[in-house]
Amino acid sequence: MNSELRTKKNILVIFGGRSSEYKVSLVSAHSVISNIPRDKYEVVLLGITREGRWLYYDGDIDLIPTDSWQGGRCYPAVLCPDHGAKRLDIYGDEGTHSINIDAVFPVLHGKNGEDGTIQGLFQLAGIPFVGCDCLSSAMCMDKAVTNTMLVAAGIKHAPWRTCRRFEYDRDPDGFRTECETALGYPMFVKPANAGSSVGISKIHSADEFRDCVLAAFAEDGKVVVERAITGREVECAVLGDGELFVSVPGEIRACNEFYDYEAKYHSVSELIIPAELPDGIAAEVRRTAEKAFRAMGCRGMTRVDSFITPEGDVIVNELNTIPGFTSISMYSKMLEASGIPYPEIIDRLIGIALNIFDS
Repeated sequence: MNSELRTKKNILVIFGGRSSEYKVSLVSAHSVISNIPRDKYEVVLLGITREGRWLYYDGDIDLIPTDSWQGGRCYPAVLCPDHGAKRLDIYGDEGTHSINIDAVFPVLHGKNGEDGTIQGLFQLAGIPFVGCDCLSSAMCMDKAVTNTMLVAAGIKHAPWRTCRRFEYDRDPDGFRTECETALGYPMFVKPANAGSSVGISKIHSADEFRDCVLAAFAEDGKVVVERAITGREVECAVLGDGELFVSVPGEIRACNEFYDYEAKYHSVSELIIPAELPDGIAAEVRRTAEKAFRAMGCRGMTRVDSFITPEGDVIVNELNTIPGFTSISMYSKMLEASGIPYPEIIDRLIGIALNIFDS
């Protein structure tokens, strides 16, 4: 075992987390763990509970997606923050021991996972990691910042307004009037920092405005209200750093009024890969995805979600820096349809992380 560890890279896969997307993370992580090329990498597992406890996991990986993993062999652990130490310290029954870590693959969706917080720890510790850096992750997570950056880069986005909770409480009618004047009905309200469409509502009239805004505030202290865009929902997977690989677009035909949490994970929405688009429109979707990726300073992986209006305009909705990552998730399916099988996606991402650090 020790000889094998010396010839392979130790990859720390982190899953779970203090997020409303905890369960989604477990499913994604199980898929990643099951498909990491074992001839090149030794997998080390670290689970973060809903309460925020960090636990080294040395048990059956099939217990992870059912959220039964905490009943397995778990020990408190911490990633050493000393720059260059590159180790996971584990506090077991027989004392403390450490495992050297060559790179981290965070499979953490939502807050405390893809918002730059844990990426800052990796950067502080000097450990290579898969995905966007601290700043890019934070910018892409905050929808108000994303919107501002995209528009500054000349990328089309729906008109929007943003508000913090204390501002809303001070003048709720004023904010509603501002949104009605600038955006009109219908409009969408979203928590500024959340994923998987948690806390998002479509507002059809003034009677719905307050309840929908408060539902978004339940997930975050800042909300974004956007004009509803009529159009087809398409996505692109972007992979790389410097030289980028942009997948064929995929289209989502949601079973619900919009692609909400229920439609994503509990209902049957239609996913069309590749999207049935004219060549010129498909090329524009891909160009726009690459432009958005670069404008937000992304690296490694990002899924870029857009709308195509009836007039043929491509309007970026958001960027997801740690998208759903099962073998049947949109990100991996779009890349697979473009010629990159799932295990190779994982291998490329780890390679990008290691090369970035070496450079």
